[in-house]
Amino acid sequence: MKKYIDIESWPRKDQYKLFKQMDYPHFSICANVDITKMYSYIKEKDISFFKAMVFFTSKIANNITEFKYRMEGDKVAQYDFIHPSFTFLTQSEVFSFCNVDYTDDFSCFLKRVEENIELLNGKVDIEDEPNRDDRIFITSIPWVSFTSVTHPINLSSVDSIPRIAWGKYFEENGKLKLPVSVQVNHSMMDGLHVGRYFSLLQDSLDDPSKNL
Repeated sequence: MKKYIDIESWPRKDQYKLFKQMDYPHFSICANVDITKMYSYIKEKDISFFKAMVFFTSKIANNITEFKYRMEGDKVAQYDFIHPSFTFLTQSEVFSFCNVDYTDDFSCFLKRVEENIELLNGKVDIEDEPNRDDRIFITSIPWVSFTSVTHPINLSSVDSIPRIAWGKYFEENGKLKLPVSVQVNHSMMDGLHVGRYFSLLQDSLDDPSKNL
């Protein structure tokens, strides 16, 4: 379900109109998050690191209103929920998309992820579902502890779907750190909201038993 924003009474009307006219209104912030407690917990519980991160990143996005805004022509919609579309490697070492309906119940979410991956059965699916802007794009680059990431964007269309990526974790001062990138359309949100995303993500990673 979704509703449409009254743009004329929207507090960020001016910012929306400013960035909407730009050829490239997107910005990206990369930061390292502490996964020490989360990593220890999932190893103890034998939980997939990748699947746990898909859940964490999706859950935080669903807890911030601005991440659920989408541009639809001259309108702005706000979705009740947004659902992850993530990449994973097939046996032929090419990636495929996998779309999963979000739920904040981790056990149920994990089951949906596993079922949808199994349904693909090694096939490559890189087709977008038509009229599905209620997505958040998620990917991982576990071979590189990156310091920045950029994602492909179709400049001929209005693209306001956030992109989340994480890289290879590393040890620093006795802590496990994970580089995370958040790329968004500036018409929909500002650095404040991306900063809030990182803050809530860190809170969740510090208390994994409450979220998984």
